[in-house]
Amino acid sequence: MNGKEFWIYLAILAGSTYLIRAIPFAAVQKKISNVYVRSFLYYIPYTVLSAMTFPAALYATGNVVSAAAGLGVGMVFAVMKKGLTVVALISCVTVFVTDLILKQGI
Repeated sequence: MNGKEFWIYLAILAGSTYLIRAIPFAAVQKKISNVYVRSFLYYIPYTVLSAMTFPAALYATGNVVSAAAGLGVGMVFAVMKKGLTVVALISCVTVFVTDLILKQGI
């Protein structure tokens, strides 16, 4: 890729990103009062984050089984209202131990 192509790609990316964010502001002139629309818009960031994070969590390691074990244990500790650091550490340890067990054939 040469410099000219880079700037063209960058301009297209910047334009599309800007339009996605600017069109709703231009289209909606007043405050949204519909309860269902407000509820929908409230949960969009969480939905998108979950949709991007869940598959990445399953394929982050070389073994889907150990990744699923770490994800499951992490979800259990998160539901138990443990801190982010505790959840991350426990999940990492679970993945490590599960991977060792699976490689050892125990």
